[in-house]
Amino acid sequence: MAAKTQLCVGLDAGSSRTRCVIGLLEGDSLRCLSYGLATSAGWVKGRISDQEAVAHSIREAVQDAERGAGVSVESITMGIGGTSVRGANARDVYGFGRPREVESSDLAYAVEMACDVTLERDRMILHALPQDFTLDGRPGFRKPIKNVCTRLEANVHLVTTSRQEHDSLIAAAHLAHLAVEDTVFEPMAAAYAAVMPDDRTRGVAVIDLGFDSTGLVIYDGDRCVLASNVPVTSDHLTRDIAYMFKVSYEDAECLKQQYGCAMMGLTSESSLIEVPSPEGRGQREARRSELIEILEARADQLFTYVRAEIQRSGMDRHLLEGVVLTGSGALLPGMWDMAERKLDCPACHGMAKGIGDWPEELNSASWTTAAGLSMYSAKLKLQRAPQRRPGGLMGLLTR
Repeated sequence: MAAKTQLCVGLDAGSSRTRCVIGLLEGDSLRCLSYGLATSAGWVKGRISDQEAVAHSIREAVQDAERGAGVSVESITMGIGGTSVRGANARDVYGFGRPREVESSDLAYAVEMACDVTLERDRMILHALPQDFTLDGRPGFRKPIKNVCTRLEANVHLVTTSRQEHDSLIAAAHLAHLAVEDTVFEPMAAAYAAVMPDDRTRGVAVIDLGFDSTGLVIYDGDRCVLASNVPVTSDHLTRDIAYMFKVSYEDAECLKQQYGCAMMGLTSESSLIEVPSPEGRGQREARRSELIEILEARADQLFTYVRAEIQRSGMDRHLLEGVVLTGSGALLPGMWDMAERKLDCPACHGMAKGIGDWPEELNSASWTTAAGLSMYSAKLKLQRAPQRRPGGLMGLLTR
């Protein structure tokens, strides 16, 4: 390949599967070269318990992708999620002392002031997302350059995470002999791949349903008004089946995938299914409706939490583009039907858009985050952004 080849590699290190997408930056376009998949290990309840096992999974996924692309990967952009990630609003006022025009450097400094908050000892800022600015008490300015004022107030949404868990993920990548360009909250990466700018303008929420974490981001135009986690995951659904049917976790996962549905009335509930019996006592029969009732109850709880977060953001009745479901948990039949019923807005699966030569077999909500991370890597390279924060607050304004 040419010397100026720029690889854009996204790595989604999940608790169940590790996915890698290798893209090639050609001008301002991104083309998919290959992808890799590996079974994850070293995670317990969404947290790293064995760095070497996580590093092995990362290396396997990257090597799988390298074989298909015929390239060698040196650096990646990684996703981060889990219950340690939180979002909160912050604001601060930058007083000029006299009326004058607002410059881009003023916006950066006002955002930097808003980010100067006291965090708990183990926490760090993952993203600083400017929402809007208030000029002399007049709110709602998105990019008030050239406007005249004496007091500039920045409203920022801060996404924070556990420094220890963040550093553990970075260390696992280093053990796999990979440099980390940046880390991105996974639902934000999924939104970057699946939601077009015009859709964000009309209001949209992205729900990333993972094995051990469910992340949520809500956009109003180019503003991220909320980033949070929901305490119900795909793992909960499987555990409910295992408990109620008295089967192993592996058998419960098979039942969920073969016969599961998140909502009654969408399939033949009256049919009988074969349920494994413990201790090798053969099979027993159960009504499929019993399985669906279990899943429906947990899915209802999931979207009840999501509805509360949407209301907290003030975006209820303003999500004109509805909700976009990504992640492996979104593949359960009936999940978007339940989302529409509980959230009273349209719902759909989020698929990756805007990547050339995107393989048809990756047109799945489970690959959206990895695609978004590859696109985010391309964005960083196009902007020639610094490797990490702090000191890059000016760059944050363009994200």
